[in-house]
Amino acid sequence: METQSSRRQFLKSTLASSSMLLSSGAMMGGCSTSSPAVRSQAQWDKEAALVKQRINAPSFPNYAVSISDILEAQQRELGSANVRQAIHTALAKVAQNGGGKVIIPPGVHYCDGPLHLISNTNLHLEKGATLTFSTNPEDYKPFVFTRWEGMELMGYSPLIYAFEQENIAITGEGTIDGAASADNWWPWKGKWKSADWGNHPVANQKFTRDALQVMVEEEVPVAERVFEHNYLRPPLIQPYRCKNVLIEGVTLTRSPFWLVNPVLCSNVTVTHVHCESFGPNSDGCDPESCTDVLITHCVFDTGDDCIAIKSGRNADGRRINVPCQNIVIEHCEMKAGHGGVVIGSEISGGVKNLYAQYCTMSSPDLDRGIRIKTNSIRGGRLENLNYRNIDIGRVKDAVVVNFFYEEGDAGAFSPHLENINIENLTVEAAQRAFYLRGYDHTPIEGLTLNNIVIKNAQSPSIIENVENISINNVMINQQTFAL
Repeated sequence: METQSSRRQFLKSTLASSSMLLSSGAMMGGCSTSSPAVRSQAQWDKEAALVKQRINAPSFPNYAVSISDILEAQQRELGSANVRQAIHTALAKVAQNGGGKVIIPPGVHYCDGPLHLISNTNLHLEKGATLTFSTNPEDYKPFVFTRWEGMELMGYSPLIYAFEQENIAITGEGTIDGAASADNWWPWKGKWKSADWGNHPVANQKFTRDALQVMVEEEVPVAERVFEHNYLRPPLIQPYRCKNVLIEGVTLTRSPFWLVNPVLCSNVTVTHVHCESFGPNSDGCDPESCTDVLITHCVFDTGDDCIAIKSGRNADGRRINVPCQNIVIEHCEMKAGHGGVVIGSEISGGVKNLYAQYCTMSSPDLDRGIRIKTNSIRGGRLENLNYRNIDIGRVKDAVVVNFFYEEGDAGAFSPHLENINIENLTVEAAQRAFYLRGYDHTPIEGLTLNNIVIKNAQSPSIIENVENISINNVMINQQTFAL
Protein backbone atom coordinates (compact mmCIF):
# COMPACT_ATOMS: atom_id res chain seq x y z
CA MET A 1 0.00 0.00 0.00
CA GLU A 2 1.37 3.40 -0.88
CA THR A 3 2.22 5.93 1.81
CA GLN A 4 1.21 9.57 1.84
CA SER A 5 4.90 10.39 1.50
CA SER A 6 5.23 8.37 -1.71
CA ARG A 7 2.07 9.99 -3.09
CA ARG A 8 3.44 13.47 -2.44
CA GLN A 9 6.78 12.52 -3.96
CA PHE A 10 5.10 11.16 -7.10
CA LEU A 11 2.86 14.19 -7.60
CA LYS A 12 5.75 16.55 -6.92
CA SER A 13 7.85 14.76 -9.53
CA THR A 14 5.23 14.67 -12.24
CA LEU A 15 3.89 18.17 -11.72
CA ALA A 16 7.35 19.67 -11.46
CA SER A 17 8.43 18.04 -14.69
CA SER A 18 5.35 19.28 -16.49
CA SER A 19 5.50 22.83 -15.13
CA MET A 20 7.98 23.81 -17.82
CA LEU A 21 5.05 23.79 -20.23
CA LEU A 22 3.56 26.90 -18.64
CA SER A 23 4.70 30.20 -20.01
CA SER A 24 3.31 33.72 -20.22
CA GLY A 25 2.11 34.88 -23.61
CA ALA A 26 1.17 37.87 -25.69
CA MET A 27 -2.38 38.56 -26.82
CA MET A 28 -3.16 37.34 -30.30
CA GLY A 29 -6.57 37.54 -31.90
CA GLY A 30 -8.26 38.00 -28.52
CA CYS A 31 -6.39 35.02 -27.04
CA SER A 32 -3.14 34.86 -25.14
CA THR A 33 -0.51 32.75 -26.92
CA SER A 34 3.14 31.87 -26.47
CA SER A 35 5.82 29.54 -27.74
CA PRO A 36 5.96 26.48 -25.47
CA ALA A 37 8.97 25.05 -23.72
CA VAL A 38 8.25 21.50 -24.86
CA ARG A 39 9.46 18.61 -22.71
CA SER A 40 11.60 16.02 -24.41
CA GLN A 41 10.46 12.55 -25.45
CA ALA A 42 12.71 11.11 -22.74
CA GLN A 43 11.16 13.30 -20.05
CA TRP A 44 7.62 12.38 -21.12
CA ASP A 45 8.58 8.68 -21.12
CA LYS A 46 9.96 9.08 -17.61
CA GLU A 47 6.74 10.63 -16.33
CA ALA A 48 4.52 7.96 -17.88
CA ALA A 49 6.87 5.25 -16.59
CA LEU A 50 6.48 6.60 -13.05
CA VAL A 51 2.76 5.91 -13.31
CA LYS A 52 3.13 2.47 -14.90
CA GLN A 53 5.66 1.36 -12.28
CA ARG A 54 2.98 1.81 -9.65
CA ILE A 55 0.50 -0.48 -11.43
CA ASN A 56 0.83 -4.24 -11.09
CA ALA A 57 -1.84 -6.69 -12.23
CA PRO A 58 -2.88 -9.19 -9.55
CA SER A 59 -1.57 -12.75 -9.76
CA PHE A 60 -3.32 -15.89 -8.57
CA PRO A 61 -2.34 -19.40 -7.43
CA ASN A 62 -2.58 -22.22 -9.97
CA TYR A 63 -5.63 -23.67 -8.25
CA ALA A 64 -8.62 -23.77 -10.64
CA VAL A 65 -12.25 -24.90 -10.60
CA SER A 66 -14.29 -25.45 -13.76
CA ILE A 67 -18.02 -24.84 -13.55
CA SER A 68 -18.49 -27.90 -15.78
CA ASP A 69 -18.06 -30.23 -12.81
CA ILE A 70 -20.47 -28.21 -10.68
CA LEU A 71 -23.09 -28.05 -13.43
CA GLU A 72 -22.88 -31.83 -13.87
CA ALA A 73 -23.32 -32.33 -10.12
CA GLN A 74 -26.33 -30.00 -10.10
CA GLN A 75 -27.87 -31.96 -12.95
CA ARG A 76 -27.37 -35.28 -11.18
CA GLU A 77 -28.63 -34.14 -7.82
CA LEU A 78 -31.37 -31.67 -8.76
CA GLY A 79 -32.31 -32.60 -12.31
CA SER A 80 -31.38 -29.11 -13.55
CA ALA A 81 -28.36 -26.82 -13.63
CA ASN A 82 -27.95 -23.11 -12.86
CA VAL A 83 -24.93 -21.28 -14.27
CA ARG A 84 -24.99 -18.38 -11.83
CA GLN A 85 -25.18 -20.65 -8.81
CA ALA A 86 -22.40 -22.79 -10.25
CA ILE A 87 -20.14 -19.77 -10.73
CA HIS A 88 -20.78 -18.49 -7.22
CA THR A 89 -20.11 -21.97 -5.81
CA ALA A 90 -16.83 -22.10 -7.74
CA LEU A 91 -15.83 -18.60 -6.63
CA ALA A 92 -16.40 -19.51 -2.99
CA LYS A 93 -14.43 -22.73 -3.34
CA VAL A 94 -11.51 -20.93 -4.97
CA ALA A 95 -11.48 -18.24 -2.30
CA GLN A 96 -11.56 -20.84 0.49
CA ASN A 97 -8.49 -22.47 -1.03
CA GLY A 98 -6.48 -19.25 -1.00
CA GLY A 99 -7.38 -18.01 -4.45
CA GLY A 100 -7.25 -19.10 -8.06
CA LYS A 101 -9.26 -19.34 -11.24
CA VAL A 102 -12.92 -20.11 -11.98
CA ILE A 103 -13.10 -21.51 -15.51
CA ILE A 104 -16.03 -20.92 -17.85
CA PRO A 105 -15.64 -23.56 -20.60
CA PRO A 106 -16.53 -23.10 -24.29
CA GLY A 107 -20.22 -22.85 -25.07
CA VAL A 108 -23.07 -20.42 -24.43
CA HIS A 109 -23.88 -20.12 -20.73
CA TYR A 110 -27.01 -18.28 -19.59
CA CYS A 111 -26.64 -16.37 -16.33
CA ASP A 112 -29.98 -15.56 -14.68
CA GLY A 113 -28.68 -12.67 -12.60
CA PRO A 114 -25.56 -10.79 -11.49
CA LEU A 115 -22.21 -12.25 -10.55
CA HIS A 116 -20.51 -10.87 -7.45
CA LEU A 117 -16.75 -11.41 -7.44
CA ILE A 118 -14.85 -12.00 -4.20
CA SER A 119 -11.23 -11.44 -3.25
CA ASN A 120 -8.45 -13.56 -4.77
CA THR A 121 -10.57 -14.93 -7.60
CA ASN A 122 -10.15 -14.81 -11.36
CA LEU A 123 -13.25 -15.36 -13.50
CA HIS A 124 -11.72 -16.89 -16.64
CA LEU A 125 -13.68 -17.35 -19.87
CA GLU A 126 -12.01 -19.82 -22.20
CA LYS A 127 -11.93 -19.21 -25.94
CA GLY A 128 -15.36 -20.03 -27.34
CA ALA A 129 -17.15 -19.33 -24.05
CA THR A 130 -20.01 -16.84 -24.02
CA LEU A 131 -21.61 -15.70 -20.79
CA THR A 132 -25.04 -14.24 -21.63
CA PHE A 133 -26.98 -12.38 -18.95
CA SER A 134 -30.66 -12.11 -18.12
CA THR A 135 -32.44 -8.96 -19.26
CA ASN A 136 -35.08 -9.08 -16.51
CA PRO A 137 -34.44 -6.12 -14.16
CA GLU A 138 -35.95 -8.03 -11.23
CA ASP A 139 -33.06 -10.47 -11.47
CA TYR A 140 -30.66 -7.66 -10.45
CA LYS A 141 -32.19 -7.17 -7.04
CA PRO A 142 -31.63 -6.83 -4.15
CA PHE A 143 -30.20 -3.40 -4.79
CA VAL A 144 -26.50 -2.79 -4.12
CA PHE A 145 -24.33 0.22 -3.30
CA THR A 146 -23.48 1.62 -6.72
CA ARG A 147 -22.82 4.80 -8.67
CA TRP A 148 -24.87 5.95 -11.64
CA GLU A 149 -23.58 8.83 -13.76
CA GLY A 150 -21.42 9.90 -10.83
CA MET A 151 -24.17 9.76 -8.16
CA GLU A 152 -24.28 7.12 -5.43
CA LEU A 153 -27.44 5.18 -4.68
CA MET A 154 -28.84 1.78 -3.87
CA GLY A 155 -29.52 0.51 -7.38
CA TYR A 156 -29.62 -2.52 -9.62
CA SER A 157 -26.58 -4.72 -9.31
CA PRO A 158 -24.12 -4.38 -12.17
CA LEU A 159 -24.04 -7.58 -14.21
CA ILE A 160 -20.58 -8.36 -12.83
CA TYR A 161 -19.96 -6.56 -9.53
CA ALA A 162 -17.43 -6.50 -6.72
CA PHE A 163 -17.62 -4.38 -3.58
CA GLU A 164 -14.59 -3.72 -1.39
CA GLN A 165 -12.67 -6.76 -2.66
CA GLU A 166 -8.95 -7.24 -3.40
CA ASN A 167 -7.14 -9.16 -6.14
CA ILE A 168 -9.95 -9.79 -8.58
CA ALA A 169 -9.82 -10.47 -12.31
CA ILE A 170 -11.90 -11.20 -15.38
CA THR A 171 -9.73 -12.82 -18.04
CA GLY A 172 -9.71 -15.11 -21.07
CA GLU A 173 -10.67 -15.02 -24.73
CA GLY A 174 -14.39 -15.50 -24.20
CA THR A 175 -17.33 -13.10 -24.53
CA ILE A 176 -19.47 -11.38 -21.91
CA ASP A 177 -22.83 -10.54 -23.48
CA GLY A 178 -25.19 -8.20 -21.64
CA ALA A 179 -27.91 -9.08 -24.20
CA ALA A 180 -29.29 -5.52 -24.13
CA SER A 181 -31.29 -4.42 -27.17
CA ALA A 182 -34.10 -2.22 -28.37
CA ASP A 183 -36.45 -4.64 -26.61
CA ASN A 184 -34.89 -4.39 -23.15
CA TRP A 185 -32.74 -2.05 -21.03
CA TRP A 186 -31.95 0.44 -23.82
CA PRO A 187 -35.48 1.96 -24.07
CA TRP A 188 -35.05 3.22 -20.49
CA LYS A 189 -32.69 5.81 -21.96
CA GLY A 190 -35.69 7.67 -23.32
CA LYS A 191 -35.72 9.18 -26.78
CA TRP A 192 -32.39 8.43 -28.44
CA LYS A 193 -31.22 9.20 -31.96
CA SER A 194 -33.65 7.76 -34.50
CA ALA A 195 -34.85 4.88 -32.29
CA ASP A 196 -38.58 4.26 -32.39
CA TRP A 197 -38.69 3.72 -28.64
CA GLY A 198 -38.18 6.00 -25.68
CA ASN A 199 -41.55 7.72 -25.22
CA HIS A 200 -42.84 5.57 -22.36
CA PRO A 201 -44.46 7.84 -19.73
CA VAL A 202 -42.92 5.95 -16.79
CA ALA A 203 -40.15 3.60 -17.92
CA ASN A 204 -37.65 6.37 -18.61
CA GLN A 205 -34.41 7.05 -16.77
CA LYS A 206 -35.20 10.77 -16.61
CA PHE A 207 -37.73 10.30 -13.84
CA THR A 208 -35.37 8.35 -11.60
CA ARG A 209 -32.33 10.48 -12.44
CA ASP A 210 -34.12 13.75 -11.70
CA ALA A 211 -35.24 12.43 -8.30
CA LEU A 212 -31.74 11.16 -7.56
CA GLN A 213 -30.22 14.54 -8.43
CA VAL A 214 -32.53 16.21 -5.91
CA MET A 215 -31.47 13.72 -3.24
CA VAL A 216 -27.80 14.37 -4.04
CA GLU A 217 -28.21 18.12 -3.68
CA GLU A 218 -30.17 17.68 -0.44
CA GLU A 219 -27.43 15.36 0.92
CA VAL A 220 -29.80 12.46 1.52
CA PRO A 221 -27.80 9.48 2.88
CA VAL A 222 -26.96 6.94 0.20
CA ALA A 223 -28.78 4.16 2.08
CA GLU A 224 -32.00 6.15 1.64
CA ARG A 225 -31.54 6.73 -2.09
CA VAL A 226 -33.82 3.85 -3.03
CA PHE A 227 -36.49 3.92 -5.74
CA GLU A 228 -39.44 1.58 -5.97
CA HIS A 229 -39.59 2.35 -9.68
CA ASN A 230 -35.95 2.51 -10.75
CA TYR A 231 -35.13 3.02 -14.43
CA LEU A 232 -31.37 3.49 -14.16
CA ARG A 233 -29.65 0.79 -16.22
CA PRO A 234 -26.76 -1.09 -14.59
CA PRO A 235 -23.24 -1.18 -16.05
CA LEU A 236 -21.83 -4.42 -17.40
CA ILE A 237 -18.78 -4.58 -15.07
CA GLN A 238 -18.34 -2.45 -11.95
CA PRO A 239 -15.74 -3.08 -9.26
CA TYR A 240 -16.47 -0.64 -6.43
CA ARG A 241 -13.84 0.34 -3.81
CA CYS A 242 -11.63 -2.55 -4.90
CA LYS A 243 -7.86 -2.94 -4.94
CA ASN A 244 -5.81 -4.77 -7.57
CA VAL A 245 -8.22 -5.26 -10.46
CA LEU A 246 -7.47 -6.93 -13.81
CA ILE A 247 -9.73 -7.16 -16.86
CA GLU A 248 -7.90 -8.89 -19.70
CA GLY A 249 -8.62 -10.42 -23.08
CA VAL A 250 -12.40 -10.66 -23.01
CA THR A 251 -14.89 -9.31 -25.53
CA LEU A 252 -17.70 -7.21 -24.07
CA THR A 253 -20.89 -6.64 -25.99
CA ARG A 254 -24.51 -5.42 -25.76
CA SER A 255 -24.19 -3.70 -22.41
CA PRO A 256 -27.25 -2.16 -20.71
CA PHE A 257 -25.16 0.92 -19.83
CA TRP A 258 -21.40 1.60 -19.46
CA LEU A 259 -19.23 -1.44 -20.14
CA VAL A 260 -16.24 -1.25 -17.74
CA ASN A 261 -16.75 1.11 -14.80
CA PRO A 262 -14.28 0.80 -11.91
CA VAL A 263 -15.25 3.21 -9.12
CA LEU A 264 -12.98 4.36 -6.28
CA CYS A 265 -10.56 1.55 -7.11
CA SER A 266 -6.78 1.45 -7.00
CA ASN A 267 -4.29 -0.46 -9.15
CA VAL A 268 -6.53 -1.20 -12.13
CA THR A 269 -5.36 -2.85 -15.38
CA VAL A 270 -7.62 -3.13 -18.45
CA THR A 271 -5.74 -4.80 -21.29
CA HIS A 272 -6.50 -6.47 -24.63
CA VAL A 273 -10.24 -6.00 -24.07
CA HIS A 274 -12.57 -5.62 -27.07
CA CYS A 275 -15.60 -3.41 -26.37
CA GLU A 276 -18.38 -3.54 -28.95
CA SER A 277 -21.76 -2.16 -27.89
CA PHE A 278 -23.84 0.38 -29.77
CA GLY A 279 -26.67 1.15 -27.40
CA PRO A 280 -27.23 4.45 -25.58
CA ASN A 281 -24.52 5.32 -23.06
CA SER A 282 -22.41 2.35 -24.20
CA ASP A 283 -19.18 3.92 -22.92
CA GLY A 284 -16.27 1.51 -23.28
CA CYS A 285 -14.15 2.09 -20.16
CA ASP A 286 -15.02 4.71 -17.54
CA PRO A 287 -12.71 4.77 -14.50
CA GLU A 288 -14.29 6.97 -11.81
CA SER A 289 -12.29 8.43 -8.93
CA CYS A 290 -9.67 5.70 -9.37
CA THR A 291 -5.95 5.84 -8.62
CA ASP A 292 -3.31 4.12 -10.77
CA VAL A 293 -5.05 2.90 -13.92
CA LEU A 294 -3.54 1.31 -17.03
CA ILE A 295 -5.68 0.89 -20.17
CA THR A 296 -3.68 -0.72 -22.94
CA HIS A 297 -4.07 -2.62 -26.24
CA CYS A 298 -7.87 -2.36 -26.16
CA VAL A 299 -10.33 -1.87 -29.03
CA PHE A 300 -13.38 0.36 -28.58
CA ASP A 301 -16.33 0.39 -30.98
CA THR A 302 -19.14 1.95 -28.99
CA GLY A 303 -22.36 3.92 -28.93
CA ASP A 304 -20.88 6.56 -26.65
CA ASP A 305 -17.43 7.60 -25.39
CA CYS A 306 -14.69 5.03 -25.95
CA ILE A 307 -12.81 5.98 -22.78
CA ALA A 308 -14.17 8.56 -20.34
CA ILE A 309 -12.34 9.59 -17.18
CA LYS A 310 -14.76 10.60 -14.40
CA SER A 311 -14.83 11.57 -10.72
CA GLY A 312 -18.41 12.06 -9.58
CA ARG A 313 -21.21 14.40 -10.45
CA ASN A 314 -21.99 17.76 -8.87
CA ALA A 315 -22.53 17.68 -5.08
CA ASP A 316 -21.77 13.96 -4.85
CA GLY A 317 -18.44 14.38 -6.62
CA ARG A 318 -17.51 17.23 -4.31
CA ARG A 319 -18.74 15.33 -1.22
CA ILE A 320 -16.56 12.30 -1.96
CA ASN A 321 -13.83 14.56 -3.40
CA VAL A 322 -11.61 11.86 -4.90
CA PRO A 323 -10.01 12.70 -8.25
CA CYS A 324 -9.27 10.17 -10.96
CA GLN A 325 -5.48 10.19 -11.06
CA ASN A 326 -2.35 8.54 -12.38
CA ILE A 327 -3.77 7.10 -15.59
CA VAL A 328 -1.94 5.71 -18.62
CA ILE A 329 -3.82 4.95 -21.86
CA GLU A 330 -1.69 3.52 -24.65
CA HIS A 331 -1.76 1.36 -27.78
CA CYS A 332 -5.57 1.45 -27.98
CA GLU A 333 -7.79 1.67 -31.04
CA MET A 334 -10.93 3.81 -31.03
CA LYS A 335 -13.57 3.32 -33.72
CA ALA A 336 -17.16 4.58 -33.41
CA GLY A 337 -18.02 6.66 -30.36
CA HIS A 338 -18.89 10.11 -29.09
CA GLY A 339 -15.25 10.62 -28.13
CA GLY A 340 -11.93 8.77 -28.24
CA VAL A 341 -10.21 9.83 -25.01
CA VAL A 342 -12.62 11.91 -22.94
CA ILE A 343 -12.53 13.78 -19.64
CA GLY A 344 -15.98 14.15 -18.08
CA SER A 345 -18.65 15.01 -17.96
CA GLU A 346 -19.11 13.77 -14.36
CA ILE A 347 -15.82 15.30 -13.27
CA SER A 348 -16.55 17.28 -10.09
CA GLY A 349 -13.81 15.49 -8.13
CA GLY A 350 -11.15 16.43 -10.70
CA VAL A 351 -8.49 14.59 -12.71
CA LYS A 352 -4.70 14.51 -12.25
CA ASN A 353 -1.83 13.00 -14.20
CA LEU A 354 -3.23 11.48 -17.39
CA TYR A 355 -0.96 10.11 -20.14
CA ALA A 356 -2.68 9.03 -23.36
CA GLN A 357 -0.26 7.94 -26.07
CA TYR A 358 0.32 5.75 -29.11
CA CYS A 359 -3.38 5.40 -29.91
CA THR A 360 -5.23 5.30 -33.22
CA MET A 361 -8.73 6.58 -33.87
CA SER A 362 -10.91 6.56 -36.94
CA SER A 363 -14.53 6.13 -37.96
CA PRO A 364 -17.20 8.07 -39.83
CA ASP A 365 -19.10 7.58 -36.55
CA LEU A 366 -16.36 9.01 -34.30
CA ASP A 367 -17.59 12.40 -33.14
CA ARG A 368 -14.52 13.69 -31.30
CA GLY A 369 -10.93 12.60 -30.82
CA ILE A 370 -9.63 14.29 -27.67
CA ARG A 371 -12.45 15.70 -25.59
CA ILE A 372 -12.92 17.57 -22.31
CA LYS A 373 -16.56 18.22 -21.37
CA THR A 374 -17.84 19.94 -18.24
CA ASN A 375 -19.76 23.02 -17.08
CA SER A 376 -20.04 25.35 -14.08
CA ILE A 377 -22.38 22.97 -12.25
CA ARG A 378 -19.96 20.06 -12.51
CA GLY A 379 -16.74 22.08 -12.38
CA GLY A 380 -13.61 20.03 -11.74
CA ARG A 381 -9.90 20.74 -11.39
CA LEU A 382 -8.09 19.14 -14.33
CA GLU A 383 -4.31 19.02 -13.96
CA ASN A 384 -1.44 17.58 -15.98
CA LEU A 385 -3.38 15.95 -18.82
CA ASN A 386 -1.09 14.77 -21.60
CA TYR A 387 -1.82 13.42 -25.08
CA ARG A 388 0.85 12.53 -27.62
CA ASN A 389 1.58 10.34 -30.62
CA ILE A 390 -2.04 9.90 -31.59
CA ASP A 391 -3.13 9.22 -35.17
CA ILE A 392 -6.69 9.98 -36.21
CA GLY A 393 -8.15 9.02 -39.58
CA ARG A 394 -11.72 10.33 -39.80
CA VAL A 395 -13.37 12.34 -37.04
CA LYS A 396 -15.88 15.15 -36.74
CA ASP A 397 -14.04 17.37 -34.20
CA ALA A 398 -10.37 16.57 -33.55
CA VAL A 399 -9.86 18.44 -30.24
CA VAL A 400 -12.70 19.61 -28.01
CA VAL A 401 -12.61 21.53 -24.73
CA ASN A 402 -16.18 22.54 -23.92
CA PHE A 403 -17.32 24.33 -20.76
CA PHE A 404 -20.90 24.49 -22.08
CA TYR A 405 -21.73 20.78 -21.95
CA GLU A 406 -25.43 20.18 -21.18
CA GLU A 407 -26.35 22.77 -18.47
CA GLY A 408 -23.69 25.25 -19.61
CA ASP A 409 -22.79 28.20 -17.39
CA ALA A 410 -25.51 27.73 -14.79
CA GLY A 411 -23.58 27.09 -11.57
CA ALA A 412 -20.94 28.39 -9.20
CA PHE A 413 -18.21 25.81 -9.84
CA SER A 414 -16.19 26.94 -12.82
CA PRO A 415 -13.76 24.33 -14.21
CA HIS A 416 -10.05 24.84 -13.72
CA LEU A 417 -7.51 23.62 -16.30
CA GLU A 418 -3.76 23.43 -15.76
CA ASN A 419 -1.08 21.80 -17.93
CA ILE A 420 -3.17 20.38 -20.76
CA ASN A 421 -0.67 19.20 -23.37
CA ILE A 422 -1.37 17.79 -26.84
CA GLU A 423 1.53 16.97 -29.13
CA ASN A 424 2.39 14.81 -32.13
CA LEU A 425 -1.24 14.55 -33.23
CA THR A 426 -2.02 13.75 -36.87
CA VAL A 427 -5.52 13.91 -38.34
CA GLU A 428 -6.34 12.87 -41.89
CA ALA A 429 -9.84 14.37 -42.13
CA ALA A 430 -12.06 16.31 -39.75
CA GLN A 431 -15.06 18.54 -40.01
CA ARG A 432 -13.32 20.87 -37.55
CA ALA A 433 -9.84 20.90 -36.08
CA PHE A 434 -10.62 22.62 -32.75
CA TYR A 435 -13.75 23.29 -30.72
CA LEU A 436 -12.67 25.32 -27.68
CA ARG A 437 -15.37 27.14 -25.70
CA GLY A 438 -14.59 28.71 -22.36
CA TYR A 439 -16.46 31.29 -20.31
CA ASP A 440 -15.80 35.02 -20.49
CA HIS A 441 -15.33 34.99 -16.70
CA THR A 442 -13.35 31.71 -16.74
CA PRO A 443 -11.52 31.19 -20.03
CA ILE A 444 -9.79 28.01 -21.09
CA GLU A 445 -6.15 28.28 -19.94
CA GLY A 446 -3.03 26.17 -19.70
CA LEU A 447 -3.42 24.48 -23.09
CA THR A 448 -0.32 23.58 -25.13
CA LEU A 449 -0.58 22.46 -28.78
CA ASN A 450 2.66 21.16 -30.26
CA ASN A 451 3.39 19.40 -33.58
CA ILE A 452 -0.19 18.96 -34.74
CA VAL A 453 -1.17 18.33 -38.37
CA ILE A 454 -4.80 18.43 -39.49
CA LYS A 455 -4.57 17.53 -43.17
CA ASN A 456 -8.17 18.20 -44.18
CA ALA A 457 -10.52 20.31 -42.04
CA GLN A 458 -13.79 21.10 -43.77
CA SER A 459 -14.98 23.94 -41.53
CA PRO A 460 -13.30 26.65 -39.44
CA SER A 461 -12.51 25.93 -35.82
CA ILE A 462 -14.70 27.38 -33.07
CA ILE A 463 -12.60 29.14 -30.41
CA GLU A 464 -14.15 31.29 -27.68
CA ASN A 465 -12.60 32.66 -24.49
CA VAL A 466 -9.17 31.03 -24.55
CA GLU A 467 -6.13 32.51 -22.78
CA ASN A 468 -2.49 31.50 -22.29
CA ILE A 469 -2.57 28.95 -25.08
CA SER A 470 0.86 27.78 -26.27
CA ILE A 471 1.21 26.91 -29.95
CA ASN A 472 4.15 25.40 -31.80
CA ASN A 473 4.09 23.92 -35.31
CA VAL A 474 0.34 23.49 -35.73
CA MET A 475 -0.79 23.05 -39.35
CA ILE A 476 -4.37 22.96 -40.65
CA ASN A 477 -4.98 22.41 -44.38
CA GLN A 478 -1.28 23.00 -45.05
CA GLN A 479 -1.48 26.41 -43.36
CA THR A 480 0.13 27.49 -40.11
CA PHE A 481 -2.59 27.74 -37.47
CA ALA A 482 -3.19 31.22 -36.05
CA LEU A 483 -5.97 32.26 -33.70
